[in-house]
Amino acid sequence: MTEPEQTGKLGAGWMKWALIASLGLNLFVVAVIAGSMAGHHRGGGHWRPHDVGFGPFTEALSREDRAALRDAFLAARPDYREMRQEMRGDFERLVASLRAEPWDPAAVAGAMAAQGARTAQRLELGQRLLVERISQMSPEARHKLADRVEVATSRRWWR
Repeated sequence: MTEPEQTGKLGAGWMKWALIASLGLNLFVVAVIAGSMAGHHRGGGHWRPHDVGFGPFTEALSREDRAALRDAFLAARPDYREMRQEMRGDFERLVASLRAEPWDPAAVAGAMAAQGARTAQRLELGQRLLVERISQMSPEARHKLADRVEVATSRRWWR
């Protein structure tokens, strides 16, 4: 084998593993968001604000703040059920693309891009709502929130 052929195969293998890792991460993120929020709407489980972009604020926010953010999110996205159906469609396209022979990486990338776009929309909305909620807080409440965020981000799982 010549040197260029070896380099080409090495590059292709790296790209394949990067795509698989990216797919796994995207599936995990979308599954966590969809599962958590879906459980809330069926009456089970608790809706967690980090599912729409609140990260360590989840623990730091009061129960009232989390409830207000949940209500604001659902008011801003009254089409939530349709959004869930679209997410399901994204997964169905992804699964079909993964099973397709011959395998088409572009189809998988397209399905992942659709999932990423929906996730980005939810994150952007969640972050906007969080900033609005924090803007309504007194300076003292914001300082206490900052302390709780600091504690939440200092825990081992966050590092």
